[in-house]
Amino acid sequence: MSTTISILADIPEELHDALRGYLDTHPDWDQSRVLSAALSLFLMQNGTTDRRTTRVYLDSLFRRELPTAC
Repeated sequence: MSTTISILADIPEELHDALRGYLDTHPDWDQSRVLSAALSLFLMQNGTTDRRTTRVYLDSLFRRELPTAC
């Protein structure tokens, strides 16, 4: 079973501004999609071998809908 985790995090203002600028110029992306791609890539680069993490990354990049928790 998949569990959804809501993340409330303070990020440096520079990252916030960069994310806002990116989203303003890439209307097909949203905050959730960017964060899913970034977090899954970070986990893959730091030793996660679970193929589901790779799937989330690829789905985020290629705009496939991510599975939602029931």
